[in-house]
Amino acid sequence: MKFTRETSSSLTIRSVSDGRICIGENSYEHSIALTATTIIGEWSKTAVHELNESDFDELLDANPEVIIVGTGATNIFPPRELVFAMARRGIGLEVMDTTAAARTFNVLVGEDRQVAAVLFL
Repeated sequence: MKFTRETSSSLTIRSVSDGRICIGENSYEHSIALTATTIIGEWSKTAVHELNESDFDELLDANPEVIIVGTGATNIFPPRELVFAMARRGIGLEVMDTTAAARTFNVLVGEDRQVAAVLFL
């Protein structure tokens, strides 16, 4: 994974469209990982159905209470073991299409929750 950090007091996802995610004043044309305050950077090309716990090491350093995975235009389920691994850590793993994930992320940030997200395009 290639990570570049951008930090803000609180991030808001402004829009998700085909091939683009707008966060604050910036636009990204690749899948991205972020927390409520930090854009961690470009997410690896690992497909949703191949994700494993170690793929989330950078996000886990932020101690999230929930991780949202936006799987693109359609909902794709991750491996069951990933869901169980996060549950063992006491972290919720919510999986939905990327547009819904962006809305959910914004709501949780607005509630001042410890949230992280991976948004696939």
